[in-house]
Amino acid sequence: METNRRRFLGLMAASLLAPAAGALARSAQGPLLISAASDASGHWLLGTDPDGVTRLRHRLPSRAHHVELHPTYPWAAVAARRPGDFIEVVDYQSGAQVARIRVDEGYLFNGHIVFSEEGRWLVSTEERASDSAGQVVIRDAEQGFAIAARFSTRGIGPHELLLRHGELIVANGGIRTHERDKLNLDSMEPSLAYLDFASGALNEQVFMPPEHFQLSIRHMDLNPDGVLALAMQYQGDPGDNKPLVALHRRGKPLQLLSAPEPINRQMKQYCGSIRLDASGQVAAVSSPRGHVITFWDLPQARFLTLMHCRDGCGLSATRRPGEFLASSGFGQIYRMNPLEQTRERLQLDAAAARMHWDHHMKLTGV
Repeated sequence: METNRRRFLGLMAASLLAPAAGALARSAQGPLLISAASDASGHWLLGTDPDGVTRLRHRLPSRAHHVELHPTYPWAAVAARRPGDFIEVVDYQSGAQVARIRVDEGYLFNGHIVFSEEGRWLVSTEERASDSAGQVVIRDAEQGFAIAARFSTRGIGPHELLLRHGELIVANGGIRTHERDKLNLDSMEPSLAYLDFASGALNEQVFMPPEHFQLSIRHMDLNPDGVLALAMQYQGDPGDNKPLVALHRRGKPLQLLSAPEPINRQMKQYCGSIRLDASGQVAAVSSPRGHVITFWDLPQARFLTLMHCRDGCGLSATRRPGEFLASSGFGQIYRMNPLEQTRERLQLDAAAARMHWDHHMKLTGV
């Protein structure tokens, strides 16, 4: 593995200087909304166009979680739901399978992946099956997605990760698991780890305050001003009323945010996804157990409003400030804008309307 890591360092230095070869246009059909989804016949990677017509329907081995788009090729990569054993890479123009990546023995995929900015590297969060020790694994898209490097996330149970300007940000959920059983709820240590992409060196790590140690950091998004917005899931007493959203700036402690108490309780201690709008100033946070999407003002660090969405979880920003698309486990997709207080249900064809849309989705061309 040390030989692979040295090779990766050299290849990464070269790849950062040049764009990926063979860049293709986003989609011949125009924008697509792409998500993992399930129906009575199986599990799918699904893509619908702006008219609600299904343009992509690719069968998956089992239920999947996060979707990531390649920056130049028309590829959508989808990671299996945690604890997972596959990543599927699909050409969303043709529907053809580009690759099916299997996890190494003794490890599990944890549901989230990113492509590097030039597209050479596919990066996943994984954990060691024996003790949930977190791993970042980097695979080379030009070498059949062979593993080029592997290093620690400095925590257990990592989930979402982001890659910006040569730095990885990893949400360590802090939960040791066996399959989907939680084993250490009395001794959790959730954290954010900022890691150097080339070496895996730890640049900064911030832990949840001791009084909130059961707030598992799960999902996040980063705006151009360097504000990281976080969505959490609480693992403590069901009667507690804990903050479920947080902000972080490098070098500062976590800033925990709460909605007004009745709304905070309506979120049911569980956030499923978080995304920032095109301006980077408004966050949408889904709470599928509470059937609401809450919206947050980042500059003012405050709750804005909520909108209802039955079992709503998947979120994607459009190009319009304040505007989001939200998907539902009951086959609906909504266009929402908290700044204009608008909520519109999109019309979908029969195939898409039968789907249980999964936790995350991406809009091509954004």
